[in-house]
Amino acid sequence: MSFDLLAPHYQWLEKIVFGQRLQDARIAFIRQVSSARRVLVIGEGDGRFLAEFVKSYPRAEIDCLDASPRMLALVQKRTLGRPIRFINASLEKAELSRNAYDLLVTHFFFDCFGEKTLPKVIEKLEGAAAVEAEWLIAEFQQPVHGWRGLAGRWLINFMYFFFQLFAGIEARRLIDYRPLLRAHGFNLVNGKGSPNEMIRSELWRRAASSGSSFPAGKT
Repeated sequence: MSFDLLAPHYQWLEKIVFGQRLQDARIAFIRQVSSARRVLVIGEGDGRFLAEFVKSYPRAEIDCLDASPRMLALVQKRTLGRPIRFINASLEKAELSRNAYDLLVTHFFFDCFGEKTLPKVIEKLEGAAAVEAEWLIAEFQQPVHGWRGLAGRWLINFMYFFFQLFAGIEARRLIDYRPLLRAHGFNLVNGKGSPNEMIRSELWRRAASSGSSFPAGKT
């Protein structure tokens, strides 16, 4: 899987299809993060999230991991002068320190993996998270109401076809990652959907011993 081919076109393609909604989803809960001393960002894209993030957390130690050197070059350009460590590797091959990060960031990343691989992805990432850690996530979801459900299903199917063709992703449908996060002790503390119901932003938190502070049934 590599987004090298799409890197030069990523931003304008995104804006044509979704306007500002994906970026809004990425930054939705930046100000609600309680700790960002050591941060791991996976599959950052072209750097627009990090460019905003470092404004709020200029002292954070950030590792940015991506398998695409062209994407990493875009991130470096947008965050020039910031003390970010860039790691050009796939998550599968990356060596991550255990219990090292108090914040994980995975935006539009889980949807690249199938149901057999995603549990391994989440297990590796949660192992790199500190005992008390937070997780920022933005992902696509299937709208369920009326015409939005039909339109959303068509667009998601087209996106999977497109990214399989041009980026080589393995997934063919959206997989529910939430039970996997809960199994590793993370609780949903805030969530927000886009007006078209296709995009969701979430903030998860794992504490030494705590339950979810998010109202029951709100997922």
